[in-house]
Amino acid sequence: MADTPLNQRVLREHVASVYFNYNATFLARVVFVLVFGAFMYLQLGDPMVLPFVVLHLTLYLGMYFTPRWSPSVPATDSAWWARRITRIVILLGFADALAPWIFVPAGNLPVTAALMVVMMGNCARAVQSLRPLKAALFGHTLPMMGGLIIALAWQRDSIHLFLAAFATIYLFLMLRVGVQEHRLLADSLILRFEKEALAVRLAEQIAATERASREKTRFLASASHDLRQPLHAIALFGAALENELRGRPEGVNAGRLMRAVNALGASLDIMLDISRLDAGVVTPVLQAVQLDALFLPLNHTFSAQAEQKQLQLRVRASGLWVRSDPQLLHRMLSNLMDNALKYTAHGGVTVRARERGEFVWIEVRDTGIGIAPEQSNRIFEEFYQVDNPGRDRSRGLGIGLSIVQRLSRLLGHPVQMHSRLGRGSHFRVVLPALVPQASALAGLFPPDAAAQRPQQEHRPGRAAPALPARVLLLDDESEIREAMTGLLRSHSIDALAVADEAAAAAALEQASSDERPFDLLMCDYRLADGVDGLDVGLRLSGRRQGGPRIPLLLITGETSPDRLQRVRESGVPVLFKPVATDSLFRMMARAASAERPGT
Repeated sequence: MADTPLNQRVLREHVASVYFNYNATFLARVVFVLVFGAFMYLQLGDPMVLPFVVLHLTLYLGMYFTPRWSPSVPATDSAWWARRITRIVILLGFADALAPWIFVPAGNLPVTAALMVVMMGNCARAVQSLRPLKAALFGHTLPMMGGLIIALAWQRDSIHLFLAAFATIYLFLMLRVGVQEHRLLADSLILRFEKEALAVRLAEQIAATERASREKTRFLASASHDLRQPLHAIALFGAALENELRGRPEGVNAGRLMRAVNALGASLDIMLDISRLDAGVVTPVLQAVQLDALFLPLNHTFSAQAEQKQLQLRVRASGLWVRSDPQLLHRMLSNLMDNALKYTAHGGVTVRARERGEFVWIEVRDTGIGIAPEQSNRIFEEFYQVDNPGRDRSRGLGIGLSIVQRLSRLLGHPVQMHSRLGRGSHFRVVLPALVPQASALAGLFPPDAAAQRPQQEHRPGRAAPALPARVLLLDDESEIREAMTGLLRSHSIDALAVADEAAAAAALEQASSDERPFDLLMCDYRLADGVDGLDVGLRLSGRRQGGPRIPLLLITGETSPDRLQRVRESGVPVLFKPVATDSLFRMMARAASAERPGT
């Protein structure tokens, strides 16, 4: 139906309306003609009443039993059905035109007046029911009322001439109303179908946009994985090389290599943040947050960047407390401050908090280039940057504000933006306020400590967990196997690398028979031929068989939201490629110690 031309769809609705009215009033018309015939026969005693009634009943029954339009009729056939109903109502109009020649006797004004009322009422009904089809409207009312007007004028006396003139004026007015209502009905149908067409196109555009977004996510995930694999190998080889050359002149270049690798890894981690937020694997832990304790590390982090650009950075203490997740709020404000400093060449950036009733406003103001009104809705899109057509790498990837928007939705902290082109921008984060007394009872730790707490390697009064002595690595890429074994062995860790599940199972059996079990199993998520490394790792570690457990650590370059969600639900610790050496060893020690008895 959506592909049918607009004029055919409108005509189909007109035909449907006319047929509905005539089908719905069929019984009423039959009863009316019988009552009207009986009344006229009692008043006049004219035997011509009977043929008149029989004629109308025959036409009604013929119309009822002949094929009629139904909703299953194709829209392309609407013109044929419109012509058919028009011919039928024209025939009925001429049949009605016989009534005044039979029922207008000379000198019997009461009967004449009664007939006029009936036929004028019939005219009004016809205008109401036939207005969708203008040809049917004129074809029915003109013969019917024309017969009445001529029959009245034929009497030639003043009363009948007056009645003929009155009927003519009435016919003209009714036809005018019918034409106007026909136009209104047609216009409303056209508007309705145009809206439906727009809705269909909008739905198609939304579906296309959603498909493009999914394709973009899949592409970024695939590209990120393919980039992370060789970069992970480079990082491992570089870390081993840096360890071997430590204290030698050649170690300077190894250090430079690792700084470049870490910078590239940080860029990839920014895209990973987007995937993690979209996957829903980031769960906020809302608690009392002291803003002064949050602002202090932010000031330390960005003061050097502001000083390098000769900008003033003012982070003002407030003494206020809010309810939020300290780590995620720290990330939001970091992105806003970093964005402000990047786009400010003169003046400075101010960060302050103000209490507004039950809320606290954290405001980040800058005196930078500002944002044009037409760009204000796009700055939160991924990879969109204001005034950076050359994609200057020093201005980042254009993802910072996109992460801010996602974190805003996740935390329920609305972000408001006001900007004037050439005068600067003002971002405001709205948070629920807390009173200091309630916050103090919460035992809040500072956000910098909160950021470090999950990575602490020891607890007070306990020794730091030791690195595992023997490690089994399952990875299908030979370069990563060589790089990982080289790095681990350079740190006195006995490492064995295999390419598939069968080889890993054989290695575990051999280790068991030699009574030299592995302390840790490290497994890649995506193995050869599409094998799921998480399932393989869980099978090998014995977690699904109830046997002795081997600690499992997942290492992956996957960033697709659905896979990230699956990893989170499994509860297996995970590292994302490329892995920094210190993060790798810290996670290895934690994973291995978590499975040891008594730890």
